[in-house]
Amino acid sequence: MFDLLAGPFLEFEFMRRALVGGLALALSGAPVGVFLLLRRMALTGDAMAHAILPGAAIGYLVSGLSLGAMTVGGLVAGCVVAVGAGAVARATALREDASLAAFYLISLALGVTIVSMRGSSLDLLHVLFGNVLALDDATLILLASISSLTLLGLALLYRPLVLETVDPSFLSSVSRAGAPTQLIFLAIVVMNLVAGFNALGTLLAVGLMMLPAACARLWASRLTGMFAVATGVALASVYIGLVASYYAGAPSGPAIILAAGVFYAISVLFGRAGGVIRKMPAGKHLEA
Repeated sequence: MFDLLAGPFLEFEFMRRALVGGLALALSGAPVGVFLLLRRMALTGDAMAHAILPGAAIGYLVSGLSLGAMTVGGLVAGCVVAVGAGAVARATALREDASLAAFYLISLALGVTIVSMRGSSLDLLHVLFGNVLALDDATLILLASISSLTLLGLALLYRPLVLETVDPSFLSSVSRAGAPTQLIFLAIVVMNLVAGFNALGTLLAVGLMMLPAACARLWASRLTGMFAVATGVALASVYIGLVASYYAGAPSGPAIILAAGVFYAISVLFGRAGGVIRKMPAGKHLEA
């Protein structure tokens, strides 16, 4: 049994690198996903994941599959889309979700067009779906750095972030920290999406953030419990997905997200804080 579960990582270095990179993504992405879920920004995270594509594509145009150029391009594009969508929402009759959807669709189409015109279909697949089995030292350092910065940022912003999530009007009445907290949190989201982009691609980057968070919401009602469940699900999904992909010959990135999807299906059915079975009305007892 030990050889079955640990053999791929003991035998192959690329599997160990994929595991380390995936665990780094899980540790930082899961708590960010919980905040996105509680702030009703789940679809915002998905839109932002696609919004980084044109910046990464421009970095690819300039330097090929260069980690630095694509990372900087993705960060810049994500920030531009976040600020631009907010500005359009404030200046027009459109709500922020509508303007963000417009920006994300344009960004996705532009990014795919840029990569397709310059590169091959293999390059496009790499950008869209990533390759977690091909992580090199520079990428691992980037993922570890973003994970560390995320956890440090969330620790420093924890109180205003929780207040702004639960009762933003109260925070605005006692402090001016609301707007800076929102901007810093969006920057943390973009950083994690860029990290996920380098491992899982732009189409799957948000999966390791939102699926574990959705599972946690169905098992725990307290914030600390949600963090613990989401992180545990994310870590387990990375490990199970990599092992399953190794033995099944399936692509590793989608296998990780599918593993998280299995946890989500179980949570929907059996979650004690809102699962289907938990919410079913109890049957009436027979009366004599």
